[in-house]
Amino acid sequence: MILPTKSLATNWAYPFVVWDGYIYIVNDEYVTEIDKEIGKVTRYSDMYPQPGNFSNVYEKGTKYYAIKDVSTDEAIAVEDGSGKYKKAVREKEYTYGNEDSPADKSSDMTATLLILSAITIFLIIFVLKKIKR
Repeated sequence: MILPTKSLATNWAYPFVVWDGYIYIVNDEYVTEIDKEIGKVTRYSDMYPQPGNFSNVYEKGTKYYAIKDVSTDEAIAVEDGSGKYKKAVREKEYTYGNEDSPADKSSDMTATLLILSAITIFLIIFVLKKIKR
C-alpha cells in the first residue's frame, strides 16, 4: 500500500484503433472506397493501454486501409471482420508510450527501493534497541 504504483485498468468511452502514433475513433459509418492497406492491429486489450498499433476493440491482425481521396491525417478504414470497413476518424496523438518511458520506470523503482531501505533500517535499529534492553 505504501509502494508507488500506477493504475493501469482503463475504462474507454469509445472504440478506437491506434495507427502511426494517433488515436482513430471508430464510428458506425461504413466505407466502400478503400485504397491500399496501411497497417494492422499489433496489440489488443480491452483493459490496458498498449504500445504500437493498439486497439481496444479489434483483435491482433485486423487490417487498416487508406480511404480513397481521404488523407490518413483525417481518417482511415478498419476491416470489421465481415468483409466491410468502418471509418475511423483521427482524434489526437497517442501518448501512452511517451508517458511510460524507461526513465519514468527507473524513477519509480528508485523510489520503491528507497522506501524499502528506510523501512529495513528502521526495523534493524528497532530490533537492536530491543536486544540491548
